[in-house]
Amino acid sequence: MSDLQLQKFELGPIGTNAFLVWEENGTEAILVDAPPQAKETIAPILATRGLRLSALWLTHGHWDHMAGAAELTSGEMTVLGHKDDLELFENPQCMSSFAMPGMEFQPISVTQWVSNKDKLELFGRDVEVLHVPGHCPGNVAFHVPSEGWCFVGDAIFAGSIGRTDLPGGDFATLEKSIKDNLYTLPPATSLHPGHGPDTTVEREMATNPFVPA
Repeated sequence: MSDLQLQKFELGPIGTNAFLVWEENGTEAILVDAPPQAKETIAPILATRGLRLSALWLTHGHWDHMAGAAELTSGEMTVLGHKDDLELFENPQCMSSFAMPGMEFQPISVTQWVSNKDKLELFGRDVEVLHVPGHCPGNVAFHVPSEGWCFVGDAIFAGSIGRTDLPGGDFATLEKSIKDNLYTLPPATSLHPGHGPDTTVEREMATNPFVPA
């Protein structure tokens, strides 16, 4: 197998991270989360490298992570999400009071619902889905053990955690999610969050002030 390539983008009005993954010398790519401006940002990269976007993996249904999804998706694309965020995917206007003024959102059709401990495949590598609710009911993480990566959405950040004061949020649930499903990963695992810089399991266990190990 060829090496996997990972490129991170900070997009939209509140700086939401998206991650483009492809196999060197391959023909397809997948995108983790689709903030506003995702299409215009990744289209030149796909064209230059001769890649087709084959899948969109949504960590959760908040507007800043999926507002760019509708213009990216096509009938041939796999769209992953957790069913506990069904209302957010299908009726995104319910988030309008938490978004930037004047923004409009298009519903997203998830083609494959994922659950905790589901197994996925990423260009020949195993991926495990981890359900990490607490920031919102359907937040999931995608763990790629062979690469030491985990895309965590808004469950945890470098030195912080996701908000729990939004509808569907709950601190006790988030704390349990982090301790049970993220802090149990190998310590050197890179955590790729929905906002801010990357971090590691080891670093957050040692220094995160909100969820100490």
